[in-house]
Amino acid sequence: MILRLLLLFIFSNLISCALVGPDYTRPEINLPNTYHQEVNKENIATDLNNWWKLYQDPALDDLMDKALNKNVDINAAIARLEEADAYLKQVGAALIPSVDLTSQGNRSKTTETGIIPPSFVQPFRKNFNIQLGTSFELDFWGRLRRAKESARAEYIASQYSKDTVVLSLQSTLASNYLLLRSIDSQIQALKDNVVSRKENLELTKKRLESGLISALDLHQAEAALNNLSAQLSDLMRQREIVANQLILLSGDMNLNIPENKLDALVTPPIPPANMPSSLLESRPDIKEAEQIMIAANANIGVAKAALFPNIVLTANFGRESAELKNIDKTGSDIWGIGLGLTLPIFDSGRAQTRVSQATAKQKQALSYYESSIQNAFKEVNNAIVSLKEYTEQENDLKFTQDAAKKAMDIASNRYKAGYSSYLEYLDAQRVYNDASIAYIQKRQLRLMASVELFKSLGGSWSTQ
Repeated sequence: MILRLLLLFIFSNLISCALVGPDYTRPEINLPNTYHQEVNKENIATDLNNWWKLYQDPALDDLMDKALNKNVDINAAIARLEEADAYLKQVGAALIPSVDLTSQGNRSKTTETGIIPPSFVQPFRKNFNIQLGTSFELDFWGRLRRAKESARAEYIASQYSKDTVVLSLQSTLASNYLLLRSIDSQIQALKDNVVSRKENLELTKKRLESGLISALDLHQAEAALNNLSAQLSDLMRQREIVANQLILLSGDMNLNIPENKLDALVTPPIPPANMPSSLLESRPDIKEAEQIMIAANANIGVAKAALFPNIVLTANFGRESAELKNIDKTGSDIWGIGLGLTLPIFDSGRAQTRVSQATAKQKQALSYYESSIQNAFKEVNNAIVSLKEYTEQENDLKFTQDAAKKAMDIASNRYKAGYSSYLEYLDAQRVYNDASIAYIQKRQLRLMASVELFKSLGGSWSTQ
């Protein structure tokens, strides 16, 4: 009964408790209404959930699924999230009274030469007691509630931190996959050129045997073939390195990705680029920075509450008896209730210094929040301009490749007919090979720019 009355008293007081320290309000950030660069409005996506599926590549989808389940960085982020959740529960438990069960038994002997007359001396004394006790801090100034507010913000921040790790992993994996496909396309282009140059080398040998050409053409053909073979060998080395990186990112040590061309990937639609303020709601790193700022803001209240009296209520109820077996029958009731108050009088300014420290940390968190927004705005602008320029360059290089192919075919026919030297044909082959590689690499950069745009926008988008 006493404990019930005590709890009612505690909760009735908590209702009227005040919160010291500033309440959080999101700071105003002046953002432009549009980004610096405009985007082609003909191919726009309205939803970027699972943005990597827009490339329509089953192998990439499979890699993403494996990475989300097996990547060690994600597992570590999940563990940090679980740690923050446990800390939040620990802090929240401080707002609820704890009840402890204690028991004690002792047997003592009193000396006959003491101050008590011998006639009253008992050779042995026994005492047993069992009781429930509670100790509870009255949160008049909101110290515990501010601490819980801070812990909750840190927990939410750890969620967004995990989302940031996931988004970074997804974009890194997608970029490396695109690089792998680019290398595959370059390898295929070189293999086609190697086949062509081998055929030309055989033709050159026959023409040399017939006395139609000099040994110079033969040596040039051999040098050209060996040069391409060396380039092909280096590309195979690069492919293995990128494949190993994908193994690490996906967490699948038995990963084997078959070769495929970059052209097999669909150029994905892009998101609308006229709402910079949406970054505040879509980018997990910005939302994480805001939660860090909320936690720092709440910690000011925790520090300020230390300047006020600390009030603690204690209570206990139980029974006591000289015989343990009779404690529930003949034992006596024992109870107690107490109120403790601690008021800082002189601490050389330590408490006030902690307030200043908390305020300075809040200012740091605010600067970090503003910096995160500015950096996000810059990244979106960079991704948009890169995507725009790479698209134009890819189109130009496609025309260059087609023109170089036609020039090579003409040079080949002229060489076979004896109208031009092998050096002219060899130069046409080199131009076509360079144009093919340049086109593939530029398409890779264009697709990677789209990945960067998805990442810079937070990996998700909705027009609603």
